[in-house]
Amino acid sequence: MILTASKLREDIYRVLDHVLATGEPVEIERNGRRLRIVADEPPSRIGRLVRRDGVVTGDSDDLVDLDWSDEWQA
Repeated sequence: MILTASKLREDIYRVLDHVLATGEPVEIERNGRRLRIVADEPPSRIGRLVRRDGVVTGDSDDLVDLDWSDEWQA
């Protein structure tokens, strides 16, 4: 992403949050030169995953042998 200094000043907190969240550097153009804002360590993709309670983890073949008859009451 390339921004002017004026645009950076207008949205600095949004731009900084974007860099931290995505790890994508932002370039600022000022007087014909470019500056970069880069996160120290980009976040890992696994670290950004949201925990989902109730999701089955493990071997899917184990689900075949489960007894579901108690759950299927009419």
